[in-house]
Amino acid sequence: MSSHAATQPNLDRVQQIGLGAFGVGLALCLFGMMSNPEQVMRSYLTGYLLTVGLPLGSLALLMVHHLVGGQWGMVMRRLLEASTRTLPLVALMLVPVLLSMPTLYKWARPEVVAHDKILQAKALYLNVPFFIGRSIFYFAVWGLFVYALNRLTAKQDAGDADAKRRLNNISGPGVVVFSLTVTFAVIDWAMSLDPHWFSTIFGIIFMVGQALSTLSLAVICLAILMEYAPMKGLLGPNHFLDIGNLMLAFTMLWAYASFSQFLIIWSGNLPEEIPWYIHRLHGGWGAIATGLVIFHWALPFLLLLMRFNKRKEGMLSKIAILVLVARFLDLTWIVQPNFSPDHFSIHWLDLAAPMALIGLWLAFFARQLKARPLEPTEIHRLAAAAGHH
Repeated sequence: MSSHAATQPNLDRVQQIGLGAFGVGLALCLFGMMSNPEQVMRSYLTGYLLTVGLPLGSLALLMVHHLVGGQWGMVMRRLLEASTRTLPLVALMLVPVLLSMPTLYKWARPEVVAHDKILQAKALYLNVPFFIGRSIFYFAVWGLFVYALNRLTAKQDAGDADAKRRLNNISGPGVVVFSLTVTFAVIDWAMSLDPHWFSTIFGIIFMVGQALSTLSLAVICLAILMEYAPMKGLLGPNHFLDIGNLMLAFTMLWAYASFSQFLIIWSGNLPEEIPWYIHRLHGGWGAIATGLVIFHWALPFLLLLMRFNKRKEGMLSKIAILVLVARFLDLTWIVQPNFSPDHFSIHWLDLAAPMALIGLWLAFFARQLKARPLEPTEIHRLAAAAGHH
């Protein structure tokens, strides 16, 4: 049996688990639609922001790898490429959000805008047709980069000596364009839930979170696949150490950006900015904020400081699961208080809708991962990766 075929049963199982989670989550959401359709869409938006972060984080890390190299990217490259190829599915997942804009966004309700001078002043940007057009534009730009990178890496595997230079040339401008488009996308999809509030650091916090989610997913996948050929002969403790170091760096960057946003807004104490934090720092939302400080920063930071934790795939996988759970809590903390600012409200659909979306995405990701051999066929780089083991 070939090395590629050896991983097929394991990937098939991942695909089945994803489809199972999707089926259960979808059934719960359909049940919820009968009694509380507005809550379904609110929970759906949280799940969508978590799901879209995986292919976008993969695209960013893939371009960074083509720019700077490194053994961490060598062993992750197929995972990142497969994740980016799920972008068409994630684009389709946005359709329910676009169809439910008046339910989710205050500025999409004419009766609200008619009595709000601030929304009237922002109507040139915050309007339904322009919002839809911008979303289409974002995915078109990201899709072009995904197509170009995957096409060139296929040529590189086929022996095209010039492909590496072209990958580097695309990735440089790509990182800049990616940063701008993702910033505007999260302003549209997340920050405009409270159209009176704004933050210039919001996009950075989301991009760092997307990178953390992607690295965590990659650690879990690599820990599973390293038991099978061909990853069994390639992966070693030093590869997990490299990825763990990246997770540590992004954990610190997330904490720095998040605290900077909080410190600037809290010290400014402006009436158009401070209510966003006031709603999230009292009652149940305040408990979640404390949990984020502990489980999204302090605990992962302390665990990732220890070198031996990062060299053991089992321990690093547990840390990765912790980070993914913290990412879900962070997005819930950002999104849901917009709909219940005066009281704490967590609904069972807040778990069901994300489970459906992540499950469907995971099944499609496993299918894409099976489409190409897990090891790149660049002989000299492959040999270097094996030497890293």
